[in-house]
Amino acid sequence: MAKTLLLKNAAELVTCRGHAPKCGPAMQDIGIIEDGALWLEDGIIRKVGATAEILAGISATPDTVIDATGRCVLPGFVDPHTHFLFAGHRAEEFSWRLRGDTYMDIMERGGGIINSVRATRQASADELLAIGQRRLDSMLSFGVTTVEGKSGYGLDAVSELKQLTVMAELDRQHPVEVVRTFMGAHAVPAEYKGRTDEFVDYLLQDVLPLVAEQRLADFCDVFCEKGVFSVEQSRRLLTAAQSLGLQAKVHADEIVTLGGAELAAEIGALSAEHLLHASDAGIRRMAETGVIAVLLPATAFCLREPYARARFMIDSGVPVALATDFNPGSCFSESIPLVIALAALYMQMTPAEIVTALTINAAAAVGRADRIGSLETGKQGDFVLLDHPSHLYLPYHAGVNCVATVVKRGEIVYERPMR
Repeated sequence: MAKTLLLKNAAELVTCRGHAPKCGPAMQDIGIIEDGALWLEDGIIRKVGATAEILAGISATPDTVIDATGRCVLPGFVDPHTHFLFAGHRAEEFSWRLRGDTYMDIMERGGGIINSVRATRQASADELLAIGQRRLDSMLSFGVTTVEGKSGYGLDAVSELKQLTVMAELDRQHPVEVVRTFMGAHAVPAEYKGRTDEFVDYLLQDVLPLVAEQRLADFCDVFCEKGVFSVEQSRRLLTAAQSLGLQAKVHADEIVTLGGAELAAEIGALSAEHLLHASDAGIRRMAETGVIAVLLPATAFCLREPYARARFMIDSGVPVALATDFNPGSCFSESIPLVIALAALYMQMTPAEIVTALTINAAAAVGRADRIGSLETGKQGDFVLLDHPSHLYLPYHAGVNCVATVVKRGEIVYERPMR
């Protein structure tokens, strides 16, 4: 017998219907059903509609009933850009930035990503597993049911594979689904300082083939940035990854306008991420080719940089997703409420666009819009219940976590203690 769950009486059931990323005016369409209900069998949504309609269509007694009276129900949030699996911290670097040092200044003198590489290389797989469990617990409390995790704090074959293998184990053990991205080209390690082309050759010959052969990642990402990896070096890595079956992502135009957005469009990358300094031409090329813009407002906030031009991107026809960029350096925060507040107040995104960007578009940015990111028949039963009756409270209750209950694959996996 199938295990069944009935959710009923939702003040708003926000469905975000779709199997592909939304762009332009379609990002406003979040498919609200008032007094909504869901019927799940073995973790899969089988019926969606008004409560009276769903109740009239079922005869079996459900195993679990959730009464969502007075609450808004949305798809589980998808965080499509994080670097959550690392050892060590860089609190002193944050204090340096407060006094005026730039992110690239710190990186050039041996801090930044390389600092985290030292600690992560030294950490055992068991230590990283415990760290990852705690961080996923925190993400789950914010309503995140799927997260993308990038490697890139190893920068050698042993440590990169260690990161990816631990993330695969976390995906098996934890309710939060973990999507893995290989990012060996996150920085140039100390042993290759001044020899970036040789490091790219090393990744191409000795690391990337192992990642693909062992199926440790779905995606490959590169930090395409001045002083890190050039457009040509990034192109070499990403096209090689594509030839091995990995989809491409690009850390693009974060610090300067370099042409990362244009590269993402040229090679058919699934997404371009950051984009604080993306050119008008690059944004238009992304719109033409369907590249998803994954925007990270909390990183701009922490770096005190201008925010990515979300309004221009949406109006230009680029599908926009939002993510935390949780990492030990530029954004030590997994706070979805912070992302929502910044997107609304400083990026001119509407509440409906923000919901789309954290659900169906974010799911598309990790290649899973066919099974998560919306509440509709045949999709996975991943959803959150808010303390409030409408999605409008997400930015209104600024910076505060509104998530009361999280359901993953039809199982209640988090309930916040009553306030």
